[in-house]
Amino acid sequence: MPDASRSQLGATSRRRLTTDMVRGALLGVGVLTGLMVVLQVVNWLSASWLTQHLGIRPRTWDGLWGVLFAPVLHGSWTHLFSNLLLVVVLGFLVALDGARRFAAVTAVIWFVSGLGVWLTAPPHSVTIGASMLVFGWLAYLVVRGFMTRDVWQIVLGVVLIVTLGGMFWTGIAVAAFGSSAVSWQGHLFGAAGGVLAAVQVGRAGRGRTTA
Repeated sequence: MPDASRSQLGATSRRRLTTDMVRGALLGVGVLTGLMVVLQVVNWLSASWLTQHLGIRPRTWDGLWGVLFAPVLHGSWTHLFSNLLLVVVLGFLVALDGARRFAAVTAVIWFVSGLGVWLTAPPHSVTIGASMLVFGWLAYLVVRGFMTRDVWQIVLGVVLIVTLGGMFWTGIAVAAFGSSAVSWQGHLFGAAGGVLAAVQVGRAGRGRTTA
């Protein structure tokens, strides 16, 4: 009886948590996308001052500011809108785990992608754009289930790799060996950050289970 009661309580808590997480996820992603739109307005009105001064400029001290700001800056409205749908969808799926988990995962992706671009991008280039986060979140969602051994997270990961997995090929391999101006470094290191975050989440989950 005590085990059954705990099981029922856990199920009830998860249902309540899901409702809260949906609201929180919508709020978190809404704030992030709203920030991107506001910054693009400022960038547009200032003749691209933000992207010129706060993008990632490789291996320069001033360019390190881009590690902090690049993922929320875009070179044009077209650039912003091309990322916005995936930011909302993938960001929402990650944020369903809660605000702390969303912040932690996003911070890992943000730092790893930014530092990776700063170290490896071509000289005199400027890298900006939320696609670093998009590739990181996608990689995280694909790998997370295998790290946590959660069946539904594995199913979600498989669905995402089937529907969006081509992005890894076109956004990294094709961009790296083609003449595209797309930053494959940002995509590659964003994805690497997502995998790293998923591994950390899996370790944390196993630690709670054994405890």
